[in-house]
Amino acid sequence: MTYKYGALRDKMKEQNVTQASLADKAAMKHTTLNLSLNNKRSFRQDEMVNICKALGIPFAEIDAYFFNH
Repeated sequence: MTYKYGALRDKMKEQNVTQASLADKAAMKHTTLNLSLNNKRSFRQDEMVNICKALGIPFAEIDAYFFNH
């Protein structure tokens, strides 16, 4: 299934966060984050939680950032 991560990318731009710095903050490999953002692999639940924490995204809004078709 393909997801749109535009809201997540917008949040990253809003906070001047690069993929590399977000990967570091979320305890992910840079390649893993890139593959996930480009729908080459799915985000794991722990990765989504770590990204939300790193970007200050409330868990109640997780659908808007990770499950947008």
